[in-house]
Amino acid sequence: MTDPAYQRLGLPVTASPYTVLRSAVRALHADTRAVRGFRAARKRFYRQMLRAHAARQAAGDRPTG
Repeated sequence: MTDPAYQRLGLPVTASPYTVLRSAVRALHADTRAVRGFRAARKRFYRQMLRAHAARQAAGDRPTG
């Protein structure tokens, strides 16, 4: 089961981890990125997006979007 937040990024399977990370950063509102107290949660979100992408690549899924 793919994470809905990852699916909203709309990335192809061939996207690099750096591209996934950039898209995940852009998916968050600027105010959310600015709050220092959310730093641990943001890092968790970024790692979750990278894990979901790696799992999708390992499964050989078709690109979305």
